This record gives sequence, C-alpha cells and structure tokens, in this order.
Amino acid sequence: MESFQIGRATITWLRGGVNFLDGGAMFGVVPKALWGKKYPYNEKNQIELRTDPILLQLDGENILIDSGMGNGKLTDKQMRNFGVHEESSIEASLAELNLTLSDITKVIMTHLHFDHACGLTKKSSTGYKPVFTNATIYVSETEWDEMRQPNIRSVNTYWEMNWQPIEEQVKTFQAELEILPGLRMIHTGGHSDGHSIVVFEEGTECLIHMADLMPTHAHQNKLWALAYDDYPVTSVHQKEKWMEYGYERNAWYTFYHDAYYRAIQFDQSGEIITEIKRSRTEM
Repeated sequence: MESFQIGRATITWLRGGVNFLDGGAMFGVVPKALWGKKYPYNEKNQIELRTDPILLQLDGENILIDSGMGNGKLTDKQMRNFGVHEESSIEASLAELNLTLSDITKVIMTHLHFDHACGLTKKSSTGYKPVFTNATIYVSETEWDEMRQPNIRSVNTYWEMNWQPIEEQVKTFQAELEILPGLRMIHTGGHSDGHSIVVFEEGTECLIHMADLMPTHAHQNKLWALAYDDYPVTSVHQKEKWMEYGYERNAWYTFYHDAYYRAIQFDQSGEIITEIKRSRTEM
C-alpha cells in the first residue's frame, strides 16, 4: 500500500475495489482522441477505476476518506453493469497496518454514490449494519438529504442499505466544516448537489482531495467534466477555483479512483513536481 507524509498527517491508500466504466461517460463531451492520450482504455473503451479509501492519520485519529465498493452488496447484474472486478479489502488493508475497523474514528464522505458509500454498511442476519462502529461519519447536509430522498436520477445510486444503518453516526454541515485543525470539508456541488472536497493545510504544505471533480490525473483540465455529473457547469467552476488555489500553494492532489496515480503535486503553472504512482502489482 502506498503511503506518504504531509505535515503531521500520514496518508495511506487502502484496497477498496475496482470497476471498469465507459471512458466516454467518464470524460463527458471530450473526444476519445484527446482523453485516450491521457488515460488507458481497453477494447470496449472502458477505463479502470479504483475505489480506494484514503486513510488519513492525524492527531491520534484514524480517518477514512470515502469507504470503498463494499462486499456482497451488489447483484450479479449490478456487478456486470458497473464493471466491478474486485470488491473491498478494507479490513485486510487495515490489518497490515495493525489496525481494525473499530480503530476508525472518523469517516469523511465526499458524496454518497454507491461506489463511495457501499463500504459503510455490511450484511447481517437481520439486514444491514454499520462497518465502522466507532466512527463519526461526516457528509454535507445537501448530500445527506438527497441520499434519503433521491430524485428520479439519483435513486439509482443512493441506496437505503447504505444510509439507514448509519443514521445515528452521521454529522452534517452546510458550507464548510473544520474536522481537525487544518483539515476541512468544503461543499462544492457539481458531481452531485451535495458533493464535497477535502483540504488539509499545515504551514506551507497543502493537500486537496477533489474527489469526483477530478477523479483521475487525466481530469486535470478544468473543462473536462464527467457525463455522470449532475451539475457539470458547477463542476467546471469549482474545479477552476480549487485548481488555482492548489497551484498557488504547490498542493498535492490525491485520488480515490485513479488506477495509475495515487497523488500528484503541481507547481504554479500546473506542471507536475512530484508524483506517487500506484503499484500495479496489486492487479
């Protein structure tokens, strides 16, 4: 598992699963002739996408950013339609770090689409129960409201089994929330109405987790929005804002979905300074 240090925080990627989705959908109106130069694709024009939670260890807390694909919750049809080739190995990943599921104290949910939220709950003899029993789960109020009352479009990704068991653990916010000194959740909208990003700053060091505003390194261009975005114009404006913010600070950008890069640090012109590649031996 890849790991690095930024300020007083240690960042480690856990194994949360993998699926393959249509490259055209992931890059929206961008022609394949352009996005195909940035990100590999297979004979079906599908691209490999991880669903790997980030473990952020800070001030004695074990914090997860998103929760992975989960285990045993998708039907055979869903596994096929969503191109799921691997489910979560969160418990095993934590064991390699001498941690357990109960050691997770906070879970930061950038949004609650199934590929981010299925890892929050698991099957039991009486239905579903929480996975991270000792954790407070943070999500924007807008996202939490839509999760429980989805519209005709979002009903296909906001599932009762992912929210009902964890109701008592959830803490919501509106515009911005400082979770620990220097660690903020910020509501952006765009990908979903309640989508949020995560920013950690300490001194001159800065980390920005753009979540699905920039799901892979190939989405760096501010105009490259997903066809899955509910509000693509908002995505573009928010990406422009936070890329400029990060470029000015030589920020690290971390990825949940990228199958090739875990994190990239950019300079003030948007050029790569440093990169952390994902080990392909996990395949």
